[in-house]
Amino acid sequence: MAASNYTAATNTALVDEIDPFDEVVQERLEWKSLVLWRRPVQTLKYGSLEAGQLLLSFTARLLNLWLMGVLLLLGIFCLLPGPHADFVIFCKQRFGFAVYWLGLGVLSSVGFGTGLHTFLLYLGPHLAAVTLAAYECQTLEFPTPPYPDMKVCPQEPYQRNCPDVWQILAKVRPEALLWGIGTALGELPPYFVARRARLSGKELDGAEGDKLLDGKRMSGKLGIFDRAKLFMERVMRKVGFLGILLCASIPNPLFDLAGITCGHFLVPFWKFFVATLIGKALVKATIQQLFVIASLTENIVDKFVVALGKLPYLGPPMEQMIRDLLRSTKQQMHGTGNSESLAYLNLLVRAFELLAFIMVTCFIVSSLNCLAQIHCKRRQEKKRRMRNLEMILYADTEASSSEEFTV
Repeated sequence: MAASNYTAATNTALVDEIDPFDEVVQERLEWKSLVLWRRPVQTLKYGSLEAGQLLLSFTARLLNLWLMGVLLLLGIFCLLPGPHADFVIFCKQRFGFAVYWLGLGVLSSVGFGTGLHTFLLYLGPHLAAVTLAAYECQTLEFPTPPYPDMKVCPQEPYQRNCPDVWQILAKVRPEALLWGIGTALGELPPYFVARRARLSGKELDGAEGDKLLDGKRMSGKLGIFDRAKLFMERVMRKVGFLGILLCASIPNPLFDLAGITCGHFLVPFWKFFVATLIGKALVKATIQQLFVIASLTENIVDKFVVALGKLPYLGPPMEQMIRDLLRSTKQQMHGTGNSESLAYLNLLVRAFELLAFIMVTCFIVSSLNCLAQIHCKRRQEKKRRMRNLEMILYADTEASSSEEFTV
């Protein structure tokens, strides 16, 4: 009887000591502290383990017999010589083109807001180069190759016809469309993670996570991010398809919250994906294209350079540098660039490479932090389940002991 009373007292104390609200606060503090500049060893360990687990899961999916058979047949078809060789080369070129821009689109939006900004690094400069070349060469019939890697004017003589904005838009539409589809695909992981968490009986950050947000709202301590989250939730719940379409159609760094909200409230997949695809691939990408193309007309560029030159101190040298850069770029398009003009282009290329390196490094660091935090959440969830199982076993043991004592 004494043993039974001791067990009951122990279990009651254990239950009383575990406050769900305090527990979720401690867990959030633990996984949010997993960043490279605070806990580098633990972050590298958890991030590597999570990346390895994702790689194993992806490899297991690829080991499907049907998929392996199709890939084997395609490989044999591509390697065998014959009249289809030209078609294979054509498909390889188009396939590489599609995968390149789709991949850049995915990288731009994947990662819960930590994606690589590939529009600023790749698509935007490509649109700008095509626009400048179109106005300078007065044609869109660039020789291929080197297009799209380099934009140069055709050999003289050629028919000149200064293109308008819509013709330039049609020229770069395939790249922008593929990039937009990639950004839509990159928004799927937050949706599926939140949906799977809801179906399994918990939320993305735990059911108590919203209690913290409600507490902040009641106390009036909501930050900008918390207010944006609440706004996105209200839009998703009240407007539905049109709300998703609206949020996806504008440059919106918080769209991951829309994916999480839609997954949490079990919005049908095709409703979410179609709205996201239309918004990002058709509306948003077109708006970004028009902005870049319209901003690079010669009249607007000249006005911008003149206005820049009026700034005190740094204005005149920056104006001269930009004019020299534009002149050297135009000379390169006509194939008449000299060593002095190439110096400005080389300087721009080096600056672009440095910017790309910095942004890629930030992307890798943020991705590693995200993987480490996901792994930490998984360990916390496993620990919570084991503790609940132990409590159930203790309760069963206590019940059995009570029955034996009664008998």
